[in-house]
Amino acid sequence: MKRLTIVVRLGIVLLCTPSLTLAQGPIALSLEDALARSLPASETLELAKAAVLRARGEQHRARAERYPQLNANISFNRLLESQFANFDFGEFGSDSSDGGGFEDLPFGRPNTYTFGLSFSQTLYTGGRLSGQAQSADAGHRSASLGVTAATAQVMLDVVSAYYDAVLADRQLAIAQAVLAQADSTLERTEQRFTVGAEAEFEVLRARVARNNQRTSVILRDNERDVAHVRLAQMLDLPIDQPLELVTSLDDTTPTETPTLRQLVQSPSDTSTEHRVAVRQAAEAVQVQEGAVRVAKAQRLPTLVVTSQYGRLGYPPGVSPFRTDFLSNWNVALGLQFPLFTGGRLGGDRDVAEAGLREAELRFRQAAKLARLDTRTALSGLTAAEAAWEASEGTVEEAERAYRIAEAMFQEGISTQTELLDARVAWQTSQLIRVQAARELQVARVRVALIQQLPVPGLAGVSSGGSQPRQTTQPRPAASIPTTGTGIIP
Repeated sequence: MKRLTIVVRLGIVLLCTPSLTLAQGPIALSLEDALARSLPASETLELAKAAVLRARGEQHRARAERYPQLNANISFNRLLESQFANFDFGEFGSDSSDGGGFEDLPFGRPNTYTFGLSFSQTLYTGGRLSGQAQSADAGHRSASLGVTAATAQVMLDVVSAYYDAVLADRQLAIAQAVLAQADSTLERTEQRFTVGAEAEFEVLRARVARNNQRTSVILRDNERDVAHVRLAQMLDLPIDQPLELVTSLDDTTPTETPTLRQLVQSPSDTSTEHRVAVRQAAEAVQVQEGAVRVAKAQRLPTLVVTSQYGRLGYPPGVSPFRTDFLSNWNVALGLQFPLFTGGRLGGDRDVAEAGLREAELRFRQAAKLARLDTRTALSGLTAAEAAWEASEGTVEEAERAYRIAEAMFQEGISTQTELLDARVAWQTSQLIRVQAARELQVARVRVALIQQLPVPGLAGVSSGGSQPRQTTQPRPAASIPTTGTGIIP
């Protein structure tokens, strides 16, 4: 009875907490799902969007001075001690019944209320406002381009990380299959050694090959874990929950991924002047040109019209009600220009001109690096396609050669060295094939996104806000055995 009660309680707990039982299952993830999850989960993209918001605020701030400025103010003043307390106004202050005295003037009044409006309008600044607007507009356009670049970089990074994880899965599967074959070879060699049909040397070689392959499986398993964790972090998925990657590397045509299919099938614009990094560099030049205009405008006069309107009341008590308020209104036209600033204006101009020179040099640098990056991407795609075509059929031929060598070894008409050579050749062809598939997929996406991608090695050129950029480094080639020693790294 007690055991039944425990089982029932355990069942109730499991039914009430389905998330605990389901959380351990693998997450089925296709490349399309990964792309859909990546954009909302990217901190880089959110930083780029924040830079756009900041640049929009800079636009509003730069344009605000063009418009009239109107402010309201309300104040109450309580006089604690007055210099007019012991002052005798004589006959002017004695007659207050008809309002002819000084009771409405501010001299020594204990309570004062002020309600006022202040107005100002800038009429001329020598080009300072237009320079500020030019810099702010260019900064906003540059920040918007930064969002485009960040989006493209996130897509490329996710595609690269996804196919890295798929490649790691395949490499682990190949290593495990080779380990199973090495175990089988070792078992057969030991059996033949037992009956005196094989030398002890061959047993030692088979055991060394099997043990080395175990090390390879451990390394591949670690690489797979790292690749899956990196992908999970990019998508904001639990790193402890396994991933089941649905999209494979066997089919290099992106038919299963609508986003990539549409992207790859559309013609790629590889012109240098349309690269986002080059356009951002051009906008940075516009920003610095506006800064130069602002620096030069500081030497010119500034013309501003201002107006102050106020209502003042001096109630006998604290309450402002039932008090006669007096009006005070003035208009002023002010002209201000610098006479001596100790060299500050000259320093500001030098700084602005140096910034413009740097922006122009960065624009030229961006164009050169963008041209090189485009050529590198196109060459990489050509090489990836050639490698994929060259590896076609090699896996099947290497597998057939291994099966023949295995049969000959079982019949005793072939040596273990020939069997190990055939096995290494088969494993090498499999690794080369999956590596070529991964490189081809990533190269296609990179060329399709080349117009929006940042340029690797280019210093930040955007003045519309700091936007961290990531550059996808070429993935190191898989460790592929090339010798017939049976020792597989």
